[in-house]
Amino acid sequence: MEPVVPQEITAELTQILSNLVLGDNEIRSNAEKAVNERLAHTPDLYLLALAQFAIAADTEVMRSFSLVLLRRLLFRPVPAPSTPNAAGSTSQPPVSSFHSMTVPRLTLFDHLSTSALTNLERLLLHSLSHEPAASVRRKTVDTISDVANQGMMRGRPWHALQAQVFSMTQATGVANGVKGEGLRESAYRVFAGCPNLVMDLQTDAVLGVLGKGLRDEQSIDVRYAAMLASVAYLSHADSNQLAQSLSLMYPILDTLPPLAQSITQPSLTSSLTSSEEKSPTAHLQSFLVALTPLCSAHPILFHPHLSALLTFLPPLVLVSADPGPTPTVRVPYPSGLGGDGQGSFASPNGSPLRESTESDAEDAEEGQSLRLSALEFMISLCEARPSLFKKSVNVGEGWIAVLVRACLEGMAEIDEESPYGVQGGLARWLADDPTAGSSATENDSPPALYEQSLDRLACAMGGKVVLPPTFQYIPSMMANYDWRSRHAGLMAIAAIAEGTGKVMVNELGRVVELVTPMFKDSHPRVRYAACQCVGQLCTDLEEVIQEQYHEQLFAVLIPALEDPEPRVHSHAAAALINFCEGVERDTLLPYLDPIVQRLLKLLNPDADPSQVRRYVQEQVITTLAMVADASEVTFAKYYTSIMPLLLNVLRNGDGAEYRKMRLKAMECAGLIAIAVGRDMFRPDSNTLVELLIRIQNVICQAMGPEFEPYLPVVMPDLLTTASMKADISVYDDDEGKVEEREGWETVNMDGQTLGIRTSAIEEKCQAFETMVIYASTLNAKYAPYLAQSLEVTLPALRFYFHDGVREACAMLLPMLLQCGQQSGTLTNQMVAATLRQLINVISDEHDSTFLSSLYKALDDCVKLLGGPSVLTPDYDLALLEEMEDFALEEMGKVLSMLDPNHELLVAISSVKELGTNQYQNELEEEG
Repeated sequence: MEPVVPQEITAELTQILSNLVLGDNEIRSNAEKAVNERLAHTPDLYLLALAQFAIAADTEVMRSFSLVLLRRLLFRPVPAPSTPNAAGSTSQPPVSSFHSMTVPRLTLFDHLSTSALTNLERLLLHSLSHEPAASVRRKTVDTISDVANQGMMRGRPWHALQAQVFSMTQATGVANGVKGEGLRESAYRVFAGCPNLVMDLQTDAVLGVLGKGLRDEQSIDVRYAAMLASVAYLSHADSNQLAQSLSLMYPILDTLPPLAQSITQPSLTSSLTSSEEKSPTAHLQSFLVALTPLCSAHPILFHPHLSALLTFLPPLVLVSADPGPTPTVRVPYPSGLGGDGQGSFASPNGSPLRESTESDAEDAEEGQSLRLSALEFMISLCEARPSLFKKSVNVGEGWIAVLVRACLEGMAEIDEESPYGVQGGLARWLADDPTAGSSATENDSPPALYEQSLDRLACAMGGKVVLPPTFQYIPSMMANYDWRSRHAGLMAIAAIAEGTGKVMVNELGRVVELVTPMFKDSHPRVRYAACQCVGQLCTDLEEVIQEQYHEQLFAVLIPALEDPEPRVHSHAAAALINFCEGVERDTLLPYLDPIVQRLLKLLNPDADPSQVRRYVQEQVITTLAMVADASEVTFAKYYTSIMPLLLNVLRNGDGAEYRKMRLKAMECAGLIAIAVGRDMFRPDSNTLVELLIRIQNVICQAMGPEFEPYLPVVMPDLLTTASMKADISVYDDDEGKVEEREGWETVNMDGQTLGIRTSAIEEKCQAFETMVIYASTLNAKYAPYLAQSLEVTLPALRFYFHDGVREACAMLLPMLLQCGQQSGTLTNQMVAATLRQLINVISDEHDSTFLSSLYKALDDCVKLLGGPSVLTPDYDLALLEEMEDFALEEMGKVLSMLDPNHELLVAISSVKELGTNQYQNELEEEG
């Protein structure tokens, strides 16, 4: 292809790109500056040069890199032009918050001339049809999809792309050095990435093209790309298109059985090619993962096919039918789950789909991934449309039975030698600190994923549907000789308690009879699971189980505090917290002495100090706090025994490793102070405050207005922590697996993978929660810190990395206005800033839960300023329908009283109009 930019530009860009991929930070940084400078002055030339380099570069790596860089640069927001200020320097021009909310930031793509855009499209189309490497061609597809989607959003259709892609679906042989199957795959991937290319075409024509790709006889990759395209088309189709596209489900689902058969009969697919070295198991998993989003988008499409799916899917999710004549450690129940004599499902040819051996870990991992993907497909359908399985009794019962059994089998598949990927078996599990990060690995393990799936199934389908098949297996699992089966049975009860609680409560006595004997089990992990099960039941069936079965539960929980294994007695202490949260004070009092005695022994043991587990002491302190809170003034008899221990922790627990224990001791001291009253606590209050740099929320609650003298000590650090920005790392999509770092968590946001330091965010959340306590407790006496608190709270309403921060800020704002009103320090500027931010955040917010908190905050502010309530008795329902108009109308009335010409009145009117249009659109979509 003829060059479209001068040779000197190409040569310069080649050098810059070569420097960008070097490991030297300084060279790479200079190259980045060079790119930014060139784009700032001549974006057309350098973007076209980058696209041309993606065609002409000698190596696949550089062509791929060029395409990725081009995609990012094209749609990177362009900074607003700078303007000189009075001092001679430059600053950004002021932009109204409402304007910035409704007008998108311009990108480099928006600044390209028409001729540059035409040349760019031509270069990308050339790469699509001439790029020989499949991996690079997929980068071309990604870039083309973005350009096409962004262009259509701006009213620029790409007709040449539509024509070329349809032509490529018919490609055979070799064209331009690219095999026909490679061109066909790329064509369908473009349809998947940009479904709007075909949404305005005749439905029959589109279905014909997609069906042909799904039946491709030469390439699995083409079939897979056609699957992606078909799912994208159906997901974006309107109701008329959807009604005409029902026939497409047959070729979509017909792609699956040949892949399943090829797992045991590879010769069946030997004639099919693939650019990736993937096993038949991995291919089948990819197809199921691609199809699963359609379960959530349009579950009704699967209704006619449920019977066929119920024949096909069980062999993928269940353990094989004939593992051997006798139980083994790997397969403890050879005749069906729990030894009930019921046979397992088998593959169509009678042999198991997975026969992984210890010597073939890779195949075993692929088989596990396939099982979980098939399970996700089945559960997604249940979650999206439970009625499909409730109305169709025969299919529904079979479907749920398969899911329940698959989850229970998977939960029991714990590798004894390497549980959850941690080498060392039981000894390592007992030695680990469960609070030190190992729980993250445990939560991502296959048994935990099966447990989460069972929880989701129970929440979706309810107790009437899920309880019968679950308890068909659980009793025999609890009696099984293999500890993993007993462990799975207990964890299963805990998992389904939330979703089935309304029905389970009627059989709670039998459940308690099943669980309580497991506290004496010979295996510590089963005893641990018993604690987990009881703790979860106390949360999900709160008050009922405590009131009716407190004797049976205390009879096992209290002795469990003396379990020989630290992880077990620590978890028993944790279960007591759940129990105390729903127990009546009079019910708890008879058991108070044995509970506190055992907890004190764990907190201050007679054993060798080197053998004391810090996480046990941390848990005990937390449990003591909850017991004190539940027993109230009666706890005073233990005050002189416990408070010195807590003060000793705060006095001597130096070092970062004792930080959590210090915080828990602070919380415990505060709750004990609340329980026993100010008179008993007052002699220790000064000592406690002097020991702490930052005072925890509960201490302020205990002391009430007497806490005011300590505000100058605690508020500076508190405000600094509340104003901290999130510590974030942005990971490159092409960097592969993201390196895991302790104290960090990865999240996907706006198409990017971000690493966030979670410890700092938790501290920020704690700071705002503390400010809520201080402001609500001290009221007018909090006034010296009113302005600073508003300054850090208002922007934090948009702190999207942590819901707790935003909830605390929404709760805090009315309290701050009340503080200012009571102290006479509230200004019009403070009111205007608060109302402006609430209005802007409400207009942007889509999370109904947080929107509820925002409207509550708005209502409190309005009433505080003398206006009427903006919330109706049917507040929750109205919030989902016409609440926004009503609330904003009342908000406008309040502002009119303050200032008839207030600038926010225009913004309110515009937001109301936007909300009305959006609501009408949503109604039309649902209709």
